[in-house]
Amino acid sequence: MKTKTKKITFIFLIGLILLTTGCTKTLTDKKNQPVKNEVTGQNLTENILCKPIDKEVQKIYKKNGVKIDKLPECKNFKVTSGKYEGLWTTLFVKPLAYILLKLGIFLKNNFALSLIIISLIIRLIAYPFTKKTAMQSELIQKAQPELNKIQNKYKDKQDQESMMKQSQEMMAVYKKYNISPMSGCLFSMIQLPLFIAFFEAVQRIPAIFEGKFLTLQLGTTPIVGFGTSGVVAYIILMLLIALSTFFSFKLNMTGNSLDANMKMMPMMMSGMIIVMGLFMPSALGIYWVTTNLFTIIQNLLVKRSKGKYGKA
Repeated sequence: MKTKTKKITFIFLIGLILLTTGCTKTLTDKKNQPVKNEVTGQNLTENILCKPIDKEVQKIYKKNGVKIDKLPECKNFKVTSGKYEGLWTTLFVKPLAYILLKLGIFLKNNFALSLIIISLIIRLIAYPFTKKTAMQSELIQKAQPELNKIQNKYKDKQDQESMMKQSQEMMAVYKKYNISPMSGCLFSMIQLPLFIAFFEAVQRIPAIFEGKFLTLQLGTTPIVGFGTSGVVAYIILMLLIALSTFFSFKLNMTGNSLDANMKMMPMMMSGMIIVMGLFMPSALGIYWVTTNLFTIIQNLLVKRSKGKYGKA
């Protein structure tokens, strides 16, 4: 019951965050059609936080009624720039955009490297929690024989009393090994707010979505990039997104494999992210690959030292 309450509370908080977000708005023309940058193929964002650097892009914005002259230059952007747009934008999007910009400028306008470094810093800060979550997979492996025994015991019993007893016996085993059944799901879900914050920061800062990394245009989606001369780079990015997502979730599925519902959730999220990867800016794809690689390395280290955790 407590687990269910925690889950409902978490979903409520996510919903509250989404309701208070400023939301990225796509720039549209008089016919209400998305306005594209013909050079990069990306849809332009209307409520950008600072002035575009590219003169041709500036003309596109002015042509479509956006008063960019009132916006600060991206190098002069501050957390307090612009009007108030809600708690989400004020507390998360603008500070993240500011840090991405300042570090990117320090790195000689390499905003992709800035994004990678900040992603790693965030993961390092969250490491104590994510490490504990990864340890759950190893703990539940030790409990696997006892849990299998319980499942076999009630395999052919579908009445309510038997199902309740099975649940109670499994929860007793979880308690014995200090296992939190919902940890694998929470591990996947806690990334959602960060994902949204990075998405908005990338989409609303021209200096970032106009930037390049190797041959990738940071604001261009792979689905659009496939039709450009740099198609190979976008194919490589999608392969990295797919492989890193798959292995990241696979390493976290070990602890959830006893419950069909918990097992399906990471698989469904993995498939969803891979499809989303086709339609999200390359900068966001770089962020996702970076966090996945960190997770994979972290979990491999946990598995390598699982003997220590077995004594816990």
